[in-house]
Amino acid sequence: MKTIKVFVERASDGNFSAYMPEQSLSFGVIGEGKTAVDAMNDFMNVVNDYVSDGETLPPGAEFAFCYDVPSFLAYYKNKITLTGLGTLTGINPKQLNHYVTGVRKPSPRTVKKIEKSLHEFGKELSQLEFA
Repeated sequence: MKTIKVFVERASDGNFSAYMPEQSLSFGVIGEGKTAVDAMNDFMNVVNDYVSDGETLPPGAEFAFCYDVPSFLAYYKNKITLTGLGTLTGINPKQLNHYVTGVRKPSPRTVKKIEKSLHEFGKELSQLEFA
């Protein structure tokens, strides 16, 4: 199985793009949209169009979408509130909102802090059992 990384990023104009940072396929693909979901869907539609036109994917190819912080926060905004994420990370929700809106860009250290906190939370949830 081949995992192909696709980056989802928010542009300065507020729109989103999904693209492969490396030439993983025999053809290039970029998806665009007003939301992260729109960009990912557009990306997959373009891939499917290429395949319909005779291009091939590596056997067992799977796409793994990777986010920048603003794209992640926008994509999960209905599932994770900024207040909740602030509680998990220790980062002020107002600061997180600055990342979502593009007013500020998180430092690499802050990105790692958010990522680590979410991984720890995910691990905690994966071990959850109800009685």
